[in-house]
Amino acid sequence: MDITVLLLSALLGFVSYVGANTDSNPCISANAKTCGECIQIGPQCVWCKDPDFKPSRCDDIESMAKAGCTADGVENPRGAVTIDKNKPVTNRKTDGGQNLRPDEITQIQPQKVKLNLRSGEAQKFTLKFKRAEDYPIDLYFLMDLSHSMLSNLENFKNLGTELANEMKDITKDLRIGFGSFFRKPSIQTNPCFPDNCIAPFSYFNVLSLTDDHALFTQEISKLKTSGNLDSSEAGLEALMQAAVCTDVIGWRNVTRLLVFFTDAGLRFSGDGKRGGIVRLNDGKCLLDDNMYTRSDYSDYPSLSQLVDTVTDNSIHTIFAVTEQYRDLYQELSAKVPNSAVGTLSTSGDNLAKLVIDALIPLSSEVIVENSKLPDGVSISYVSHCKNGVNGRGEDGRKCSNISIGDEVLFDIEITAKGCPSKGKPETIKIKPLGFSEEVEIFLNYICECECHKDGIKNSPECSGGQGTLECGVCRCNEGRSGRICECTQDLDAYCQMDMSSGICSNNGECVCGTCECKKRENPEERYSGRYCECNNFSCDRFNNKLCGGHGRCMCGQCACEFNYAGSACQCSMDTSSCLASNKLICNGHGICECGQCKCLDNCQGPTCEICLT
Repeated sequence: MDITVLLLSALLGFVSYVGANTDSNPCISANAKTCGECIQIGPQCVWCKDPDFKPSRCDDIESMAKAGCTADGVENPRGAVTIDKNKPVTNRKTDGGQNLRPDEITQIQPQKVKLNLRSGEAQKFTLKFKRAEDYPIDLYFLMDLSHSMLSNLENFKNLGTELANEMKDITKDLRIGFGSFFRKPSIQTNPCFPDNCIAPFSYFNVLSLTDDHALFTQEISKLKTSGNLDSSEAGLEALMQAAVCTDVIGWRNVTRLLVFFTDAGLRFSGDGKRGGIVRLNDGKCLLDDNMYTRSDYSDYPSLSQLVDTVTDNSIHTIFAVTEQYRDLYQELSAKVPNSAVGTLSTSGDNLAKLVIDALIPLSSEVIVENSKLPDGVSISYVSHCKNGVNGRGEDGRKCSNISIGDEVLFDIEITAKGCPSKGKPETIKIKPLGFSEEVEIFLNYICECECHKDGIKNSPECSGGQGTLECGVCRCNEGRSGRICECTQDLDAYCQMDMSSGICSNNGECVCGTCECKKRENPEERYSGRYCECNNFSCDRFNNKLCGGHGRCMCGQCACEFNYAGSACQCSMDTSSCLASNKLICNGHGICECGQCKCLDNCQGPTCEICLT
């Protein structure tokens, strides 16, 4: 029992030593030589620019004040958030009702934000999103014109009128358009029916978006399917062109909905090799008189191209497909943001209902996304949705079950580490997925202190003009080094024990190739050694005493006094406490370790005098 207590005491003493002696001040340990380097360590670090200030110039604010830095001498720049454009979200009841143009409707707030970012200091703002009442919708249909879609085409001719009636509670500003697709002309295997064959084509824009629903019906009535027996395969080519050809299709900056009708599968990048087509699809708008002209020149698009294109152009996609291909398109929809799948009936008489049923869940969820972040910049989201539902992490990017007129909030935190992009300002954007509105965020990085601007070039204080006196220290000219630029070359390598260790072990300053160890707040504590690699205060402790009070700390190791041993000199070599009544050490039945008997031979007791026979 006594030995257990002794060991526990030693363990607690060691833990106490670790807590007391771990050099946990990153402001000092980073060995910053300039104010800019100091403030990039973290938001807790400040710099003292007072002339002749002797302690570490980079430290936390509390330690700096204790060390005697004046209040005016402390450089501690902070980040900030500035809202540059903050137009309120639209309220139809108070903002003009039906007289608003699409570009006058606002669904996100704010619109422009400027962030001044200091390393490690998060800047936060709140994004508000509101689904506007009666928000305009552009609805474009892409239909497979292979022969197997004949019955669907007949039902499709009345779709414009049906949808206008069905969607009147969602929006009164509905524009509709139509395009068709089939297959690459060079990849054709089956002949046409006599006198009833449309020449093979990949994609044709039949009617650009219009609010003339009668014209939509009129143009659709003129169409007929191909007599070719091949299945349609150019769907993704058509979808890419319909999404990227903004001006030709007539897309506005409103809700963009594309409905893709087919009873066939898909072809992706690489499948064009069957027709000898190997050139990659470039994803550009290549319509000539509404016809895609590069079908026999470029391969099918890749899935990643499709995802990027519909995302960049804020397209909501509905795949209306037959039961046979539903699983295939479900798998595709899982990869395409803001998309849904609906099952097309055999006759196609459920087209209008399918579109409405798919549109409702698509429009009831908002997901915010950001453009590519610069290296060294991170972002986090916290959502505040309906009915008190909050989300963090990936869930912090979205809110569900949003009805028209509902408002939701997203708390957004952006943090920089170090000095990204070498301090050059950058811009990122955040927007709700599938919407054209976005928040523009200007990032300014705080990489230098204000005193940097007041630097005196070629200052006499820096060895007669060999550097810039800046923030209380010399920033040396090229080819010079040292505290006051007194050295003719950079000799930092001579102050490193090896390539993996810091200059002067991060415990001193390299002056012309020689380490000058820094001072400790406690004058009894010192760094020493050629590379300041030793100290007299980081040895093991026992009973909260350095080297147990029975030794000297020498370069991290205890040098114990006579009759003491152990890493913390915690072990007494005196055996008098182990003498039994018969004057034998541990009664001859044990070993005396650190003044305590360790009994053997089934004996016990402080001096092993109780033995079982």
